[in-house]
Amino acid sequence: MTTRSQRDEEGRVIPLILVFTMICILLITGVIAVTSVHLSRMKLLDVSDGAALAAANALDEGTAYGGGVRGAVPLTDATVRQEASEYVSSRPLPGTLYGWSLGGRTGTPDGELAVVEMTGTAKVPFIGWMLGDGVRVTVVSRARADLEE
Repeated sequence: MTTRSQRDEEGRVIPLILVFTMICILLITGVIAVTSVHLSRMKLLDVSDGAALAAANALDEGTAYGGGVRGAVPLTDATVRQEASEYVSSRPLPGTLYGWSLGGRTGTPDGELAVVEMTGTAKVPFIGWMLGDGVRVTVVSRARADLEE
């Protein structure tokens, strides 16, 4: 024999399970989306690091032969941008990015340090349709080619 209070409680577990299941699915989806954007950022940073290393070794012949070489490979904004651009164009675009480009800060602040800024748009799985064109990611890499005497 069931009492009235036991009958009032019947059927309330299923909605509770459904609500908690939805919360878990939303959390998992959010974690997957954030992880995907972070991995896209790391791929962009890898290419930016390679471009900075290539640019740091890009000797500006006019400066080197005109004024000599001091403690590092002499650079100019033009040589850094050109080498970085060539390096980036030689790399395949990862499937997690819609596109990438060099940023405005790409160059050399002191004639010896190569700075490469890259901007890309990361694809976001599952919830990308809510964010429109993806998430914009910007990274900056620096490299310097020191010379030994």
